[in-house]
Amino acid sequence: MLVEVHSKLAEIRRKRGMSASRLASLADVSRQAIYAIESASYVPNTTVGLKLARALDVPLEEIFELELDTPRPLRTTEVIPILDGEELRAGQPLQLCLVNRRPVAVVPESSAQGLSRVDAVLMEDSSKAKATARVKVLDESWREDNRVLIAGCDPSATLVAHRMQPKGFDLVITYQNSSRALDLLKDGLVHIAGTHLSDKKTGESNLPQVARMFGKNSVAVIAFAVWEEGVVVARGNPKNITGIADFARRDVRVTNRELGAGCRFLLDSNLQKLGIVPEAVKGYDCIALGHLPAARQVKIGESDCCISTRAAAQVFALDFIPVASKRYDLVIRKNNLRLPQVQVLIEILGKTAVRREIESVTGYDMQASGERIL
Repeated sequence: MLVEVHSKLAEIRRKRGMSASRLASLADVSRQAIYAIESASYVPNTTVGLKLARALDVPLEEIFELELDTPRPLRTTEVIPILDGEELRAGQPLQLCLVNRRPVAVVPESSAQGLSRVDAVLMEDSSKAKATARVKVLDESWREDNRVLIAGCDPSATLVAHRMQPKGFDLVITYQNSSRALDLLKDGLVHIAGTHLSDKKTGESNLPQVARMFGKNSVAVIAFAVWEEGVVVARGNPKNITGIADFARRDVRVTNRELGAGCRFLLDSNLQKLGIVPEAVKGYDCIALGHLPAARQVKIGESDCCISTRAAAQVFALDFIPVASKRYDLVIRKNNLRLPQVQVLIEILGKTAVRREIESVTGYDMQASGERIL
């Protein structure tokens, strides 16, 4: 029978209000060692364990406990599922997160070659007609309240998630368009909403829409990036597409985004300025949910072009014709702003190394990342 050591170090340290750096100093270890212990990638020796217990003023057995590798009965619980317009099916894997003390479930984004980490499995079909759903819980770690749930369309959120893990926090991501992300934030179902919506009258990014949706002084807005949006075309631009005006050509087929997406707003506003009716655009009703799914349609030849970001074009080695620069901001309710996991995320965005990594991969301008603008 296998025996595993389970660490509660992160939970106890946060309850004590002690930083990882301070605990590392008291226990005479590196800060990286603290993070490794908290993420269960390192089990310390007896000496280090006793130093940690003394620094936190708790018995050693409160920090570490033995777990027998024996089957446990799986518990079930009610969660609030975030749906993407389609019903969820029984057996579907889910990630869970506590948001405003409510358990919220999201469908994990699967990679092309494998599955993402999951916390639960749906027990019965769920649709918009049902406010909650019952799930079978596979992993109870989501209850430790060290996760932050973000809704948005930025694919670089996964890079931020990797940076949060060594600090003992998890970033759970649900990919949603800007309008949907703000709606979820208003409903209290996510901690953070990412948005890149421009005001029709002034052209200002995000703040006018945020002001219309949320009460005065109820939310904070944190700058994330400035990115380019434009026309994504095949490598070498074989159709010689020069801009959105060419979307009306009979030999050009597009992939569009869903209503509420920032790129959909960009396309529709430009078509209106050009006097092009949607019916004249071949593929206007062919919808992709997200920047990368839209660009992928161009990559595999299902369409000739789409409106997306330069970053999406770079991922698939496609060509890009810039149309506009947009600011992508993070909107956070003030009652969640001081949560440790939210503060860690904001702190990470201010790190030069993180900014440089995201800029290199995406082409974003990260100069103001992490700065509060509202």
